[in-house]
Amino acid sequence: MSTDSPSSPPPAIGRRAVLGAAAAAPVLAALPSVASAAPASAPSAASTGRGRPRRLRGGGDLGPNVLVFDPSTPGIQARLDEVFARQESAQFGTGRYALLFKPGTYHGLNAQIGFYTSIAGLGLSPDDTTINGDVTVDAGWFGGNATQNFWRSAENLALVPVSGTNRWAVAQAAPFRRMHVRGSLDLAPSGYGWASGGYIADSRIDGQVGPYSQQQWYTRDSVVGGWLNGVWNMVFSGVEGAPAQSFPNPPYTTLPTTPVSREKPFLYVSGDRFRVFLPEKRTGARGVTWGNGTPRGTSLPLTRFYVARPGDSAATLNQALDQGLNLLLTPGIYHVDQPVRVTRADTVVLGLGYATIIPDNGVTALKVADVDGVRLAGFLIDAGPVNSATLLEVGPAGASRDHSANPTTVQDVFIRIGGAGPGKATTSMVVNSRHTIIDHTWVWRADHGDGVGWETNRADYGVVVNGSDVLATGLFVEHFNKYDVQWNGERGRTVFFQNEKAYDAPDQAAIQNGPLKGYAAYKVGDHVTTHEGWGLGSYCYYNVDPTIVQHHGFAAPVRPGVRFHHLLVVSLGGNGQYECVINDTGAPTSGSSTVPSTVVSYP
Repeated sequence: MSTDSPSSPPPAIGRRAVLGAAAAAPVLAALPSVASAAPASAPSAASTGRGRPRRLRGGGDLGPNVLVFDPSTPGIQARLDEVFARQESAQFGTGRYALLFKPGTYHGLNAQIGFYTSIAGLGLSPDDTTINGDVTVDAGWFGGNATQNFWRSAENLALVPVSGTNRWAVAQAAPFRRMHVRGSLDLAPSGYGWASGGYIADSRIDGQVGPYSQQQWYTRDSVVGGWLNGVWNMVFSGVEGAPAQSFPNPPYTTLPTTPVSREKPFLYVSGDRFRVFLPEKRTGARGVTWGNGTPRGTSLPLTRFYVARPGDSAATLNQALDQGLNLLLTPGIYHVDQPVRVTRADTVVLGLGYATIIPDNGVTALKVADVDGVRLAGFLIDAGPVNSATLLEVGPAGASRDHSANPTTVQDVFIRIGGAGPGKATTSMVVNSRHTIIDHTWVWRADHGDGVGWETNRADYGVVVNGSDVLATGLFVEHFNKYDVQWNGERGRTVFFQNEKAYDAPDQAAIQNGPLKGYAAYKVGDHVTTHEGWGLGSYCYYNVDPTIVQHHGFAAPVRPGVRFHHLLVVSLGGNGQYECVINDTGAPTSGSSTVPSTVVSYP
């Protein structure tokens, strides 16, 4: 592929729809923790043997799947390689790992990052923790195809790449946050096979970013030394050095600032103690939050958190929340038989290493009250085999309080229905609270793996927004049986949206929506008077019945206050077709050419 001009990749006939689930990595002996996160762990039981409630302590050991390194730790590379051997191809496995580096300088490392693995520095600034080496994601496990490189992350590190260029070849749910690359960044796999990411935030790339085959990408509040090319949908907000606005050719959507942002909470060390930093809200944000002294925000000691371990019940987690503690979910699987309920303003629920919550009996996994300033970050919700009406509820139905001064944030919270096993949910995420910020989510009805089929992992709606004044920055929602996104709240805004319609619709009748052919990927409610979106794309790949016709990717009432900028629809290899882009506007997709049909401005 040419490196000096945008180029469309071939059809997605080799993409995740037909490639199937990856084989799980072999089961190895448990990895010991390199360093303990003293003090000692709090008891996980919610009551004493006599049935009286036990008051839970804050703080605790981060458990065996959190590996904490300092520059003097021996054998770091061997430990990194051992985790990667487990996780490289374990797409639907149960392993979960966090690799944490104390401030200092590390030499000669190549941290290869596999599934359900997070790597992060433990300083207040990325420059506090420098790796003279690489943090690498590639696609050797999958024949050079990076379109299934999901569920992994890098945060809060400075990198000096050995070759001058670090490789981060990912697809969805693989955030690159708060990173300083003292060189260039390559977003495609070796040999420039297919890639389908991705997300960067609060990062500084001194050199050039090369997307190459990346079909879409969103970069927020960062600094880049240059941007090489684009394929279908490259979106920037608040990025110094971003390319100029030029959609659709090259396909750059460039906003000078991000309307509202608040960076993800992160773990750091102060002396010999862990703390959690909570960055402050910014409006009209541009550039990184770090690099000029102590970042702006507040800090909480780990004693203000219940350090949860796999096996803790929902009752235990709720008891900790009721006592006024926040939750730190250490890596692993958490089965809940009742909702985890966040009822107190400013509560933090922070996951490490893709901690995963599974509702066992059709309950909602997590519910948030209509309160200020809740921060949900860094975990995965996996639907259970019994249908849940919802998996994540942000605010109860009818929530109406003003949270503009201190919004709830949902960051790197990913939802999955099927793939790891049968799962069902009518609606994955419902946002009822006003002013909520959804900052990078991937809500995915699985198209491959275990428990996959039109009715087997039935999930009608991905994200439903009922609250007013909600902002989404980096919204990835795919494969739902009906509407992927249904936005009913007033004054909603979305900066970057990526979607694929459900691959597995059996025939045209299965997706018929009254008089319409199919359900839009992104539907704005008929009553809504004000809404705006920038850089939104929807793709179809109807591989069961390639003759299916989808009328449009986007649907919205025709009103002056409802506006869209830079829309596209793509038929992947001619497997299904779009008749229009939005409502009845926009040219149909053409044959098997896999070339986007675009609308620059609507109405």
